[in-house]
This record gives sequence, structure tokens and C-alpha cells, in this order.
Amino acid sequence: MNHVELTSAASGWRGSVVSHGHWGRPVLVFPSEAGDAWDFGNNGMVDAVRDLVDAGRVKLYCVDSADAVTWSDRSLPVEERARRHGLYEQWILQEVVPFISGDSGGSTEFVTVGCSLGAYHAANIALRHGHLFPLALCLSGNYDPGAWNAWGDRGPDSYFHNPMDYVANLHGEHLDWLRNQVHLVLVVGQGAWEVDPTGSLPSTLQFAELLREKGISHDLDVWGHDVPHDWPSWQRQLAYHLPRFC
Repeated sequence: MNHVELTSAASGWRGSVVSHGHWGRPVLVFPSEAGDAWDFGNNGMVDAVRDLVDAGRVKLYCVDSADAVTWSDRSLPVEERARRHGLYEQWILQEVVPFISGDSGGSTEFVTVGCSLGAYHAANIALRHGHLFPLALCLSGNYDPGAWNAWGDRGPDSYFHNPMDYVANLHGEHLDWLRNQVHLVLVVGQGAWEVDPTGSLPSTLQFAELLREKGISHDLDVWGHDVPHDWPSWQRQLAYHLPRFC
């Protein structure tokens, strides 16, 4: 395990990247809501795919979230939350992506993975920057920030960071490009907390239907009523799906 701190001069955001592994397909990992770069390691997710990590099939790059000062800060109107999220995204693109590329032999395309709110981050960055993230593995996500206790007027930032909004209006050459470029894997259980309070199950089903309508490549994998919104579920789901792509 290695740890670095990266700072974006443009956005002012500073955060950690914790990497696991020595080689393999680079995977950008977003933590669960308001989590940090140690989230995956501390909650058994790295151990769940330890065989892939040790075999050099994947290298995981886990980042800090900015949720506490963006989407999870209910004192802010939704447009300000989205604007701040945009600064966090700049940090990912300007600092984290070049670091991963340099550390992985010059790779220019990456897998992205996230659980819970991290699943939103994985899906959103893949759809917005498919040239960098052609594959997103999204576990128990909710993909509509407008439903996250949002208040206040909505503007361009909240629109362009809400997949349920902008995907609905995709068309023409850009939609055709996305159809050929990106693939999303949407996984969700039907157990405790997947409906209330997270809304992950209904949101995942709605998002998958929107992707189907737009012809964007995706898998929808709904697990059983005994699969809750929790780390043991995500361990099993990651161990099941990640080997398919590395």
C-alpha cells in the first residue's frame, strides 16, 4: 500500500490517494459517502479482490471524497453543492488521473468503481469523461442528486452533474460516441437500506431504464432480498464483477 497527497492549483482541492497492488489494470476507486482514501482497505474491499491485486491483474487507486463539503452538505443549495463538486472533479482530472497514468506505465484509460454515493461518482465521471473512464462498476448507487435533500434554484452545474438530467437529453454524435465508448455495470441488492433511506434500488432501476432508452451499453444486476446496502454485499459484488474486466 502506498499513499500520496495531491493538490490542484486550479481548484484548491487537496486530497489523498492510497494505492493497492504492484501492477495491473488501473482502477480509480471512489469511497462511500463522505469516506476517505482508506475506505476500501478498512472495509474489506481490497481483501475481497486480493487475488486480483496480488496477481498483478489490477491496481486500485483509492481517493478521498469531497462529499462533506459538496453533495452531503444540506446547508448549501443544490447549485452550490454541484459547483463545489465540479472543483473536486477538476482535482481528479488534473491531479489524480496524471498520477495514475504515470504510475501505471502511461495508461490513458481507467476503470472506475464506487459504492453507495461512490457509485454515483463512478457513473458520472464515466459518462462525462468516457475517453478516460470507459468502464464504471457502480454498486448500490443513487444517480439523481436532485433527490438528495436538494433545495434552491438549479442551474448548469447541477444539471451537468446529474446523470438523470443530462443523459435524458443526450443525442446526435456525442450520444453515438458514448454508445461505442462506455459501459456501466449497475449492481444493487433488494435488502435492508437499498430502498429506504438510500433510494438505491429504485434509482438504479430508473437509471438502467434511461440508459436502455438511450442505447448506452450497461449491465443491470439486481441481487436478492438478503443483500443489504452494506460492505459485505459490496465485497461479494466486487469479487464477482471485477474479474470480468481484468
